[in-house]
Amino acid sequence: MFNKFAEKNSDYFYVVFRVVIGLVFLLHGIMKLPGMIDGSMVITGVFFWAGVIELVGGSLLILGLFTRYVAFVAAIEMLVAFFMVHTSKGVWHPLYNGGEAALLFFAAFLVLIAYGARKWSLDNLLGKG
Repeated sequence: MFNKFAEKNSDYFYVVFRVVIGLVFLLHGIMKLPGMIDGSMVITGVFFWAGVIELVGGSLLILGLFTRYVAFVAAIEMLVAFFMVHTSKGVWHPLYNGGEAALLFFAAFLVLIAYGARKWSLDNLLGKG
């Protein structure tokens, strides 16, 4: 019974997955760009560029535009973040080193690379879904 429900509604579940991942990624980007909203942002460093990738990438994922490409760039960013930032506190325990979000995002981006935007996306509307 549950399997039939899940299969019948898989497109709905997937769009929620894509939008939630995009929204949380976008929020991580906004967090990295303090002063973006009030205009006092200082443009410097790798942290800034990570914020830009997350803000723009999250927005594009929500819209379902260039989904596979965005997910690929974002997955690379998450690997770089994990190995450059989090492993300095220990490699084998992501909960201790704070890298669990990077690893979860990485896994989610692999799913988005594999499946693309699917229904209810600009990629699908443009025939690239």
